[in-house]
Amino acid sequence: MEIDVSTRTTTEFIDVTARIQDAVTVEGMTSGLCMVYVPHTTAGVTINESADPNVQRDILMALDRMVPARADYRHLEGNSPAHVKASLMGTSALVGVDRGRLVLGTWQGIFFCEFDGPRKRKVHVRFIHG
Repeated sequence: MEIDVSTRTTTEFIDVTARIQDAVTVEGMTSGLCMVYVPHTTAGVTINESADPNVQRDILMALDRMVPARADYRHLEGNSPAHVKASLMGTSALVGVDRGRLVLGTWQGIFFCEFDGPRKRKVHVRFIHG
C-alpha cells in the first residue's frame, strides 16, 4: 500500500500515524508487524512524540545545527544537507500491531520527515501478519 504525502516547506515533519493506522484497518490486520518505508534519498521516517509539536521543531533545529546548510559539500545538486539528514533519520520504521492497533507508546507518533521540499512523496506500508 502507498500513501501520498505532499510537503509544503523545505524541512518539516508530517504526522502520518492516523494514515498508517487506516492502512492497518484496511488490510484487516489483527496482529503482526507493519513496516513503514520512505523510498526517497532526501526524506525519512521516525517515531517520536506527537503530543507537543515543539519536539518536532526541536529535532529539526538540532539537525540543522548538526548538518549546516552551507559547508564544503561536493554533491552538485546543492541538497547534500537533505541527504545527510535523511540518512540520520533512516528510511524505515517497524511497528507492532496488536488487536488491529499500532503498538505505540502513549505520546508516540509516526512522522514523515521532509528535508528537500516542497514535494509530492510516497510512503510505502507493508505487513507481516502473525
